[in-house]
Amino acid sequence: MRKLKVAAVQMRMNTEPEENIGHAEALVREAAADGARLVLLPELFAYPYFCKDKDRSLLSLAAPAKNHPALARFADLARALGVVLPISFFERAGENCFNSLAALDADGATRGIYRKAHIPEGPGYEEKFYFTPGDTPFEPVATAAGKIGALVCWDQWFPEPARLLALHGAELLLYPSAIGSEPQAPELDSSGHWRRVMQGHAAANVMPVVAANRVGEERGRDASVTFYGSSFIADHTGAIVAEADRESETIIAAEFDLDAVARARREWGVFRDRRPELYRDLAVIDAGN
Repeated sequence: MRKLKVAAVQMRMNTEPEENIGHAEALVREAAADGARLVLLPELFAYPYFCKDKDRSLLSLAAPAKNHPALARFADLARALGVVLPISFFERAGENCFNSLAALDADGATRGIYRKAHIPEGPGYEEKFYFTPGDTPFEPVATAAGKIGALVCWDQWFPEPARLLALHGAELLLYPSAIGSEPQAPELDSSGHWRRVMQGHAAANVMPVVAANRVGEERGRDASVTFYGSSFIADHTGAIVAEADRESETIIAAEFDLDAVARARREWGVFRDRRPELYRDLAVIDAGN
């Protein structure tokens, strides 16, 4: 029996990175004090969501992973608390910038870095201006909390990365996010769709999912976004077992027996009965031709 308590932090951000980082640290400490051994923070939590506008000066926010001050601080925190911290950060690597996530283990060591593969573009979400599409494989990372599969925000809408992580042995799927209203279509509310697509990944791959989002209105030069929170944790059947509202800063948590989940995954047969030889069209862009 391997019991694991996981937590997702839902928070709002202001314009001061040091304040955001300090606030995130306080929330991680609170989650750890309540028994969480893995704590997920939202996407790019150190900053306001700067991708609302195209502003070249904001590219200066990116920094190399090596000796990154925020990563160093959270590595120390992970070590002090004995918790696993998947940390989203704005990475510079040579001439490229990535939307990245570092898997910090409970001893403070970096077990791996994942770079967001799917980069959205649209009013209020101008990520292609800032981020190069990631070049890292969809592989889980072994940590003190088990083998975790971490993706980032827009990645959550695609079933293939979740399935690949599961095939490579992930035991838990993690999605730090920054998603909310659509400036060009204020009547559109994707929160339910957003949840259901990840619940589908949990159900189809028979493993828990943790999703952490931000809250609050953030005004930019060209667009404003109201982030709708709704962070949640789903079990291995896709059922939501912990959830946040649309406005509050909060911590949600749930406990899983990873060994019991592994047995359910083996016994359910979805991996046994796969027919990959029939799925070749998934590897091409235009499967209709």
